[in-house]
Amino acid sequence: MSAVTSKLPKFEPGHVWLVGAGPGDPGLLTLHAVNALEQADVIVYDALVNEECLSFARPDSEREYAGKRGGKPSPQQRDISLRLVELAQGGKRVLRLKGEIPLSSAVAVKRL
Repeated sequence: MSAVTSKLPKFEPGHVWLVGAGPGDPGLLTLHAVNALEQADVIVYDALVNEECLSFARPDSEREYAGKRGGKPSPQQRDISLRLVELAQGGKRVLRLKGEIPLSSAVAVKRL
């Protein structure tokens, strides 16, 4: 954890954080997004997330693609949500990283 993000919220096991990755430029990620990436055990990301944004993640974090693209086989939202719950119930710190969500969106924290 960096000196800046060490002052931000601690990502507790068994939680899911929902974070917007903004327009795709990793330099535009919020401090909360970088903080979440540095702490997450599992990152479930969508098709609109720039792969460079994942460079802030811990090297040992698991990454699960949950992208939806028109005309291609895609996971259903219900299945993605159930997977997030399953991972959190297993004691993981789960980050749902969504591309193109406005940077002003707050980090949502939910205890499962």
